[in-house]
Amino acid sequence: MMAEIKERKSRLLGTGDIDVSFEFFPPKTEKMDEQLWAAISRLAPLAPEFVSVTYGAGGSTRERTHAIVSRIIRETGLRPAAHLTCVDATKEEVNEVARAYWAEGVRHIVALRGDPAGGVGSRYQPHPGGYVNAADLVSGLKKIAGFEVSVAGYPEKHPESITLAADMDNLKAKVDAGADRIITQFGFDNTHFLRFLERARAAGIWIPIIPGLVPIHNFRQVAGFAVRAGATVPSWLARRFEGIEDDVQTTHLVAAAVATEQAMQLVDEGIRSFHFYTLNRADLVYAICHLLGLRPLRVAPLEKRQAAAG
Repeated sequence: MMAEIKERKSRLLGTGDIDVSFEFFPPKTEKMDEQLWAAISRLAPLAPEFVSVTYGAGGSTRERTHAIVSRIIRETGLRPAAHLTCVDATKEEVNEVARAYWAEGVRHIVALRGDPAGGVGSRYQPHPGGYVNAADLVSGLKKIAGFEVSVAGYPEKHPESITLAADMDNLKAKVDAGADRIITQFGFDNTHFLRFLERARAAGIWIPIIPGLVPIHNFRQVAGFAVRAGATVPSWLARRFEGIEDDVQTTHLVAAAVATEQAMQLVDEGIRSFHFYTLNRADLVYAICHLLGLRPLRVAPLEKRQAAAG
């Protein structure tokens, strides 16, 4: 089905179209679950390359992640990418999860080391008998089955890396282990991404490198995410949201303009693929994709597919 969607998308938009992918996270409440599936249903007609579903540290969302991925396979035409981490699990436990995904039809894994079990800021300790890091995990996944494997990249370096060079060495190790794609941490200054891309190519990394973008639904919240992820928040960006903290409508208008401007600057640099951290919300992402030239295909909404399946 995805092949048909991509063919129709190519005819609709031409050879110079933009490719997008979307990230979702497992919800904690029934209301949040409804919001997630509403977002998936809203964004599915944009025919993303794939949709990824995050995985909590120590397998804290393992069942919920698996349930979401399974439902995406059953009820949509989307191609899911399941996140998988090394934290608090033996190799066999991680391999069991990977084998279960393969048996269910999942062919794409986002392989991550994962945050330390003690939380962001604490020291990471590999689990005894577990995968040491993301490069080790990539290698293990490639031995299990023919997974397509995406890994993380950090334009401003991972918060735990001592230097940019050390961070690039770690990225190269993931690529050498068999990674097929790099998805970057989100950022707001394109200079960081372009310099990162240049350093990666100089290091002999030639697989696709996809910039991550996050629409700013709430500036304080996203700025907090950025600090923990090691991404800078430029002063000019803070000024754009100054004074509208309690004005949701204006915040969203400004956010759409900011993200579209950032994406279009990257398009001018030859970047044609983008990964959106949706925060399980569709409207801003949908608007930005529209401004980038994407148009919905006639894909049945999730509710209609459920009725047909029943």
